[in-house]
Amino acid sequence: MTAANPELGCTAVVGAIRTNYLTAGSGTPVVLLHGSGPGVTGYANWRLLLPRLAARFRVIAPDIVGFGYTDRPGDFDYTLDNWVSFVTQLLDALSIERAHFGGNSFGGALSLALAARHPERVERLVLMGAAGLEFELTPGLDAVWGYQPSADAMRNLMALFAYDQTLVKPEIVESRYQASIRPGYQESYAKLFPAPRQRHIERLATPEAMIKNIAHRTLLIHGREDLILPLDCSIRLHHLIPHSELHVFGECGHWTQVEKHEQFGELVENFLLRP
Repeated sequence: MTAANPELGCTAVVGAIRTNYLTAGSGTPVVLLHGSGPGVTGYANWRLLLPRLAARFRVIAPDIVGFGYTDRPGDFDYTLDNWVSFVTQLLDALSIERAHFGGNSFGGALSLALAARHPERVERLVLMGAAGLEFELTPGLDAVWGYQPSADAMRNLMALFAYDQTLVKPEIVESRYQASIRPGYQESYAKLFPAPRQRHIERLATPEAMIKNIAHRTLLIHGREDLILPLDCSIRLHHLIPHSELHVFGECGHWTQVEKHEQFGELVENFLLRP
């Protein structure tokens, strides 16, 4: 992180892609993968959890290709296969053989796919409001993926993310809005999940037969009032993943790591430290 811009961290070259990532702490690696909202970065999603986990782990929070301050190559094909390959190449670039993974929403879908396809690279999984199954496109997710830049549009999106509307502070809205209008960002973002958008949910899904074979210990966390990813997704994942446990926060939307950050951090830390 830099004092001028805390979203900027270190740079790793993944293939030919200059990748921005935040890192702190030492010990067993924990890789945190962000969601797919406009203006999102590793910092925006994980700024409250990262310092807590850094006291006991080596924490890495990258900006996934297509998002944040990582390069957005014009010829990159944004598919689940290529995103999973990007993550495994990032692990290689950072000399990480195996790590715990925490995934939020879109990042949960990537973490789930990684565990199913490359189980040897994953220790434990934390999936928060995770995609990765097929479900009917929600109006909330349609609004997220269909974002057109304006301060009002960003304010409305942030209101969808949070159950507690007092958390939708002007500085957060302004920060995400400014991030979404950096040169070239919206042109790239619009290519990620163009309409019709139901197909992108299906493209991010891991087959249920593969999910049933995931042997990793998994913590599922979801907000009961989530308007973006339905709670039913985590309930279904809980039934599919043999060694899973599910925690549901009431009076909480899609911003679990912000709305319930103290309880969320305690849950995740205790789960990762448990023998």
